[in-house]
Amino acid sequence: MSIYVQTDLVVVAISGYAKDMHSAKTSRRGPAGRRLTMRTDAPANVADGPGVVDALLDRTILFSFDRSGFQRHARRFRPDDLAVDLTGRVCLVTGANAGIGFAVAAALAERGGTVWLLCRDRRRGQAAVTAIRERTGNRHVHLGVVDVASLASVHAFVERFTPARVDVLIHNAGVLPATRQETADGIELTLATNVVGPFLLTHLLRERLAAAADGRVIFVSSGGMYTQRLALDDLQWKQRAFDGVTAYAQTKRMQVILTELFAKRWSKTGIAFHSMHPGWVDTPGVRGSLPRFWQLMRRRLRTLDEGADTVVWLAVAPPVAPSGRFWFDRAPQPTHLLPFTRERSADRAGLWRRCLRLAELDKV
Repeated sequence: MSIYVQTDLVVVAISGYAKDMHSAKTSRRGPAGRRLTMRTDAPANVADGPGVVDALLDRTILFSFDRSGFQRHARRFRPDDLAVDLTGRVCLVTGANAGIGFAVAAALAERGGTVWLLCRDRRRGQAAVTAIRERTGNRHVHLGVVDVASLASVHAFVERFTPARVDVLIHNAGVLPATRQETADGIELTLATNVVGPFLLTHLLRERLAAAADGRVIFVSSGGMYTQRLALDDLQWKQRAFDGVTAYAQTKRMQVILTELFAKRWSKTGIAFHSMHPGWVDTPGVRGSLPRFWQLMRRRLRTLDEGADTVVWLAVAPPVAPSGRFWFDRAPQPTHLLPFTRERSADRAGLWRRCLRLAELDKV
């Protein structure tokens, strides 16, 4: 699930202050911009970037993250990338009973994968499993009951999970609470669900991911992370007034950084790590948590399948290199648009240590 407000970033971008890592460069195809200057290191299965007009529209954010942005970007997609038979591959999707997670799980099932929907609510999860089986005819769709915000629940799921190999692990579950809440482990709920739980689950499945010929881990982040800098001084929101949208965006920044750290620290395992953001999508979470944003933007929001497209692409397409990149609409993206959001290397290392401690992996 991806829920976020981008209004501040839209204003900044349109005012001309949003700059990416290539902002000082020029290109023979047009003015400097992330999409014009990134093609030199793009993997072979990423089509050529857009022209000048598309690049300028992308820099407005509004006409990039909305449905019109997806429709423009889709013109450069390679359809054959998704023509993959997943028979025999084991795919796990958290938060898959609704929204983007459901769309991703259905797409993987349509391609023959053995798909596990990891859901907190057994009734809604089983209803989603039934719906996907009926839609796709794939009987290899299963429910795993797990609350990723609970360390005990994550451990219990992994202990009873029998497959010896995991080909794809997609961290999609997310929350945006209006008020500060703590889990039974004493962790603020947004941090527990969006960061600590996925961190723990990835560690516990390490050997099974490494056993796959092409193991992949994908974090469904959010464009809202562009507004936030990694800050470790009050991760638990104990010293400041709680702001759900900011807390959510900060955890989405952490997901992107952890993707990079996993890719570097686990480089010898053969597991590929990717993060992405789906754009502005019409999900139940957006309607419920951000009703004013939904009312304002509902005619411009992407469909669930459009929001799920890059997740599915990262899960099934020919290997995307290098590991650790941040993606949007099947293209690599800069991880910073605003200079003040860049973190220090010491803070990146500090985030890893904090996650180890909060997930109680430092005791292992």
